[in-house]
Amino acid sequence: MTALANAQTFTLKGTVKDQNGQPIPFVTVVVKGTSKGSPANSDGEYNLSLASGNYDILFKGIGYKQQIRPVALTADRVLNVQLEPESFVLQNVVVKAGGEDPAYAIIRKAIRKRNTYLTQVKSYQCDTYIKGLQRMLSAPKKFLGRDIDQIGRELGLDSNRKGILYLSESESKLSFMQPDRYHEEMVSSKVSGSNRAFSFNRASDLDVNFYQNLQNWEGISNRPLISPIADNALSYYNYRYMGETVENGETVNRIKVTPKRQYEPTFEGYIYIMDDSWRIHSTDLYLTKSSGINFLDTLSVKQQYIPVERKAWMPSSVKFEFTGGLLGFKIGGYFVAVYKNYDIDPKLDKKLFAEVMKVTAGVNKKDSTYWQQARPIPLTTEETVDYEKKAVLARKRESKTYLDSLDRANNKVSVGRFLFSGLNIRNRYNKSYFSTQSVLGSMLYNTVEGFTINYGASFRKQIDSARNKYLLLNGHVRYGFGNKLLHGNVNGVIPVDDYRIGFNVGSDVVDLNNKEPITPLSNSIATLFYRRNYQKLYDKHFAAVSVSRRIVGGLQASVGAEVADRKWLDNTSYYSFFYQQRRFTPNNPFAQSVDDHTPLFNNNRSFKINVRASYDFSDRYVTYPTGRYYLRSKYPKLEVSYTKGIRNFLGSDVDYDLLTASITKDDVDLGLWGKFSFYVGAGKFLNNKSVFYTDAKHFMGTEIFRYRNAPDAFLLLNYYTYSTTDQYLEGHIEHNFGGIVMSKIPLLRKLKLQEIVKANYLTTPQLKNYTELAAGLEFYGMKALYGWSYNTQENTKHAFRIEIGF
Repeated sequence: MTALANAQTFTLKGTVKDQNGQPIPFVTVVVKGTSKGSPANSDGEYNLSLASGNYDILFKGIGYKQQIRPVALTADRVLNVQLEPESFVLQNVVVKAGGEDPAYAIIRKAIRKRNTYLTQVKSYQCDTYIKGLQRMLSAPKKFLGRDIDQIGRELGLDSNRKGILYLSESESKLSFMQPDRYHEEMVSSKVSGSNRAFSFNRASDLDVNFYQNLQNWEGISNRPLISPIADNALSYYNYRYMGETVENGETVNRIKVTPKRQYEPTFEGYIYIMDDSWRIHSTDLYLTKSSGINFLDTLSVKQQYIPVERKAWMPSSVKFEFTGGLLGFKIGGYFVAVYKNYDIDPKLDKKLFAEVMKVTAGVNKKDSTYWQQARPIPLTTEETVDYEKKAVLARKRESKTYLDSLDRANNKVSVGRFLFSGLNIRNRYNKSYFSTQSVLGSMLYNTVEGFTINYGASFRKQIDSARNKYLLLNGHVRYGFGNKLLHGNVNGVIPVDDYRIGFNVGSDVVDLNNKEPITPLSNSIATLFYRRNYQKLYDKHFAAVSVSRRIVGGLQASVGAEVADRKWLDNTSYYSFFYQQRRFTPNNPFAQSVDDHTPLFNNNRSFKINVRASYDFSDRYVTYPTGRYYLRSKYPKLEVSYTKGIRNFLGSDVDYDLLTASITKDDVDLGLWGKFSFYVGAGKFLNNKSVFYTDAKHFMGTEIFRYRNAPDAFLLLNYYTYSTTDQYLEGHIEHNFGGIVMSKIPLLRKLKLQEIVKANYLTTPQLKNYTELAAGLEFYGMKALYGWSYNTQENTKHAFRIEIGF
């Protein structure tokens, strides 16, 4: 029936229950023949605002027989509805012994139509509403010595440490264009417990399209999840025909979906396929730990489609519901998205999709009156109370009095903090933060300085709240008790409009290899416990300045200049806890014997300028009130750098020109076969008339474990021996299989281990065709690898390496 146009609007509301009088959560309630409507809330309550007129209201829930109720709306009205369970009838189905279940014929037809429906709608626009709720189900009283009861009260939990942790709503205008372009403009945002935050609910983040072969849910699963109607789905799923029903004259088949094998990235549950058209009608699927999901125990996804103009069927709602737990904490919650007011195949400009997301300053300022009228899913009583209670907490938390009280408690200075954790002095109201390192964390040891303290402090102050820009200052004081030398430096970053101005001035003891392949802590451990002094150091007094900015899109550039006095240092300390029979190596990595104290280079001064540019082909960005932020590109990143050493300027002794270039990309998606990363770099000294070792092209070697991941890292290469002042070519590839094998091994599968293979290559005039091969496992950012190197006899070796890069 057609609605009568009228400017006056009325409210149609009620509750949807089952035969036992229990509310049915998230039932879809729409005006038949349109996408106008919304789901009920978790208590089965719905609320529609419609112009006066005559309507057919459709109530539709997965597993329930849909109901259509005619309504003549001339005033506010209550309409309660009771839905009956859907009966799926097994009609004329005979499965002989050893025969194939009829579900397979239906699924094969759905698979053949998969790509048709994936690409049928070239573009669309719609209105979306997203609601997210996360709940603490249980928590210990104490955790790592902290009082969880106190933290729970600050979060608004009850005396049993239960309650809503996060509640947020947002409305957006969503635009889509094939094959994968999205533009989303947030219209409104509301977050319980904060008057300033913006909802992180994104319609594009809840994009679930089972017409795609694979569902790439980053963070939830290490491997992409296989759709029940993927091209290769028959190799991963068993299907069982559960019957059919008739809805609006269309026959809907209910198919039970189960994995052929456990511990594959597959779903369980039900998928509903329509006869003749073989399109998806709805889904009721879930994942468990046996699917390989991370952190969660269960994750269900329910999706309903509705017909819109030109016989296209589009999602009307999708709901994620989850539970999980870790270390005594148990959480649960859901995210639900509602799609309405579809406009199919509108004329859209491709330029619109450069901006993926737009959030303007006023979207979180809508008052309660607005939300009462705009909110398509009514709040439950619990949610209403949560908003009211946390609004009071938010006003308190954002007041100067409250923030000052927090700062007074946090800013207490004690000997324990000074020694073990460092100081953190905050002024949250004025957005300024001062922190220091701990004294114990500043202690180092190396053979050049002996026991050393390198004590640092930092200061951060917001200077532009509208664009979220901060002034950053850092300083260090360093003293070696072995060589009795004192050093100190100050560096910082000052934002000026779209530029970042950096400076660094002072003195320091620094690594001969400017890529700093070994951390001071790693070297301290190796020196004291294994009597291996890997790190080689020199004295540097310097002043440097740089300017950088984003030019346009993915193009960034910087220019910098530095003047420095460099002085080689000799070993002064020879202490270690163990292995006293070993002899430390000289601080000159090219010394012929351990007793050779020949300086690696003479004292010198350098003045150099560097120009660097990088381009990652990214034209996609998100816009927040604080500015524009570019997203990672699916293409490789190119980088070019030119360094000029200028002789006789400011007394400089150097004269060289170094040109380098690289191309790199990580996480290239190869579907079920994992992800691939690569780095290729090359460079040449166009002029090397006067080059000191510290100016050479150095490489990211590894001789013990590594504390950070680097795309250009070698596993077995010496830190210093093979630096060059000529030309070089290096290449690095890594493939992560995402657990394709380890997920099938009992017990080990629980660790979510991922298989890795690597290959590294380097050639210079001095070191030709150096090659490394390695294989190992990754566990949440930590990699354990066994590698082999192939080159001269000296460089043919094998060893075990660990990389820690959280």
